[in-house]
Formats: sequence, structure tokens, C-alpha cells
Amino acid sequence: MATYFVGDIQGCFDDLQHLLQQANFDPQHDQLWLTGDLVARGPKSLETLRFVKDLGPAAITVLGNHDLHLLAIDAGLAKLNPKDKTQPIFSAEDKDELLLWLRQQPLLAYHEAFNIIMVHAGISPQWSQQQAKLYAEEVNAQLRGDDYQTLLAHMYGALPNYWQDELQGFDRLRFIINAFTRMRFCAPDGQLEFHNKHSPASNNNSQHVPWYEVAGTHLDGAHVIFGHWAALEGHCSHENATTLDTGCVWGNSLTMLRWEDKAVFSVPCPLHAT
Repeated sequence: MATYFVGDIQGCFDDLQHLLQQANFDPQHDQLWLTGDLVARGPKSLETLRFVKDLGPAAITVLGNHDLHLLAIDAGLAKLNPKDKTQPIFSAEDKDELLLWLRQQPLLAYHEAFNIIMVHAGISPQWSQQQAKLYAEEVNAQLRGDDYQTLLAHMYGALPNYWQDELQGFDRLRFIINAFTRMRFCAPDGQLEFHNKHSPASNNNSQHVPWYEVAGTHLDGAHVIFGHWAALEGHCSHENATTLDTGCVWGNSLTMLRWEDKAVFSVPCPLHAT
């Protein structure tokens, strides 16, 4: 059995298939861990959802910001981004089944044998890893419940952007969602910043640093694997974190890591996002 971790697919289904073929992935024996954002600007979001769902226990995925936005659109709480190519999902006969499955997926997945945490964007520098696991489950419990639409209606927004244990209600849940699915840069005290999507090398604001460079205990313990930040091009400066979003949808590449021997597989991708 081999364990593979792959970066954001964003509907780039054909590229994912090429990558799995390159690695000789076998769902009967291997396991595929996906860093979220299964859907969005690639041409085959519907096929991607179906494929990952049908892998059953051979696939472990976390929710990304695009996945949550898809659920909000279905609930009538958000509008479809013209740049996204997810419309076929909403007219598919298995839409309800697919989105129910998607809603059951976690914000954080933990591989106990390898001591790995997988998230979409990162872990707040204000948290320990144990706190991150607990806070992720707070949101997951709401998403999996009958009143999940109320959470989706209140998840948008950039505030609060600083964690306090006293946060309650949707302010608390919104921060948790933002940290796990939208975060890139932070202030040195851990305050979240959402405007800059560039690489750390091109960051002109000395007040903001990558979340994984902020002092804290968020990277103490388990190794953290994340996606979301294509501008990193697969490079992370912290020895206890690995980033796998290499911008497939932007015409760069799709990258996958086999954990047992640290082999890296990559396929070049055509430009899908327009």
C-alpha cells in the first residue's frame, strides 16, 4: 500500500488521471489524500467529484474554499462565479448525492500512522495542533447537521481576523473556516490577511509573513501538508510543512507526493482558468 498526497485539482480531471497513471496508483491497495478545492475553474469539476467520491475509502479529502462556495451556491446563498466551470454539477442527476457527500468531508484530516495533518490552507499560528483538530470538528459538526445552510449563510467575510478563545457563534466559526480554507499571510501576532495572494518573495508588506513563518506551536508535532497557495510553486520554508498546490489550473503543473519514499510525481497542465 502506498499513500499519495496531491494538490488542488480544481476540476482538472484529465490532469489528475495522467498523474495517477504516472504513479501507477491502484485504488485497491493505495490511498489518495487530496488537499481540497476539488472543483472550480478547471473543465471537469463534475467528473472530479464523481471520481473522488467513487474511490470510497481509497480517497481522503478536506474541504477548500471553492468546495464550500459550491455548497453555498447550491443552497441559494451565493452566486456562481462566471470564471468557475461548475454549472454541470447543478444539472447532474446525482447532484444531491455528490453534494451531500462533499458536505460530510472534514476541514482537517489526520494520518495517525504517519503523524500527518492535511488541511487546505493552513493552521492558524494562534492555535496548537490539538486545538486545530477540535476547532475543525466544531465546523464539521455544523456542516453535517440539518441546519448547515445557516452556517453557509454566515461564513463569508474577513472578520474577525484575530482569534480569541471567547469568540462565539458565527464569528467563531467564520474565523475557523477562514484559517483552514483562505489563509496565506498573517501579521506577526497571527492576525489573518486575505488580500495578498502572491509569493513571499514578491511580498512588499513587511508587516505580513506566511502563516507557517509566524511564531507559534501550530507546526509542532505532526507534519502539515496543505494546498491553496499556488504562488508558492510547491516551496515552503518550514521543515515541518509541505505545500502541494503547484497551479495546475493556471497552466503550471499538478504535483503528487508518495509519502513512503518521498517520491514526487508531476504532470504539466494546460491553462484551464480564464
